[in-house]
Amino acid sequence: MRVAAASPLIRAALTNAILALEDGRIFRGRAFGHTGTTSGEICFNTSMTGYQEIITDPSYRGQIVTMTYPLQGNYGVNPEDAESASPHVRGFVIGELCEIPSNWRSQQSLNDYFVEHQIIGIEDIDTRALTKHLRSQGAMRAVISTELSEEEAIQAAKDSAPMAGSDFVKEVSTEKDYLWEGESRLWTIPSVTTKQETNYIDLPPAKYRLVALDFGIKYNILRSLRQAGFEVEVVNCRTTTADILAKKPDGVFLSNGPGDPAALGYIHEEVKQLIGKVPLFGICLGHQILTHCFGGTTYKLKFGHRGGNHPVKDLRSGKVDITAQNHGFATDDKSLPDYVEITHVNLNDQTVEGMRSTKDPVFSVQHHPEAAPGPNDAKNFFGEFIEMIEASR
Repeated sequence: MRVAAASPLIRAALTNAILALEDGRIFRGRAFGHTGTTSGEICFNTSMTGYQEIITDPSYRGQIVTMTYPLQGNYGVNPEDAESASPHVRGFVIGELCEIPSNWRSQQSLNDYFVEHQIIGIEDIDTRALTKHLRSQGAMRAVISTELSEEEAIQAAKDSAPMAGSDFVKEVSTEKDYLWEGESRLWTIPSVTTKQETNYIDLPPAKYRLVALDFGIKYNILRSLRQAGFEVEVVNCRTTTADILAKKPDGVFLSNGPGDPAALGYIHEEVKQLIGKVPLFGICLGHQILTHCFGGTTYKLKFGHRGGNHPVKDLRSGKVDITAQNHGFATDDKSLPDYVEITHVNLNDQTVEGMRSTKDPVFSVQHHPEAAPGPNDAKNFFGEFIEMIEASR
């Protein structure tokens, strides 16, 4: 009888690995994907689906992500669901890896994807215990390793760079400016009037010219802006105010991104000069950057907000949206000037989720209205941006 050779996934799953936290806590599991050693700030995400979008979200640069949902990899990986050109997580911590993905869109297993991109994953971890530890002790530095001893891994975690003060934006921002075009399938909107999966309606015409400052922008933000009627030119994070205004945009978008917003003084100085000259809309890191531009401050959350189930209340209407979030820093509402209105708050901890200037056409939200993964309750903000642009003309 012929015995088939062990698959790469099975060979990787048999490799012992450890997850070491800087406070000395150790978790033992099995490696998948790449082997070796990796370090970063460890955090947790409570989304039940969307692991590929999370892995490829540039906002996770410098972080090891723990998924609280126990089974990952069950529907594989496909290019259409990526949120950037490559993965950005430093490591991936899960309860169980699905060895046989099952989905008609799948083109690759999660293990093979990690092998290709040299990402280290660790499975067979008690993610419930790990998440409870991070909730009580706070986010901290960590190491995943298949080669270090426990003592060496703990020391490596302590020696790794902290998230506070880190500028990862310069690592993820586009090197060359480009006009967003996307793939032809992603330019279309599924029809809700027929039951045919392949029936798509045309996108609306691009009526507004938008410059998007790329701090780590997600593809679904670009898709959402285009679907709302924007022609979007994406530019590097160091683009000057003069160069942006020379493009004569109808508005400027400030994207999401990784790292500490307080470490981005060179960006604050340029964005400050845009206020009052062109309508501005910021999401996540873009929201935090505007906080600093208004003269406010940000602070590091104990364990951050990451997942697709965060309730956010609109203080103007009383409406509550369930939102997708991914951030470890927040706006200090007491630091903001009187002309900045808090428009949204997180109902879990009352942190700032949205604000607007009462003097200039500027507003922002801390959560992700484009989701991917997550609910679409808050997608109306792209339409609100258009209303702001029209009102400022």
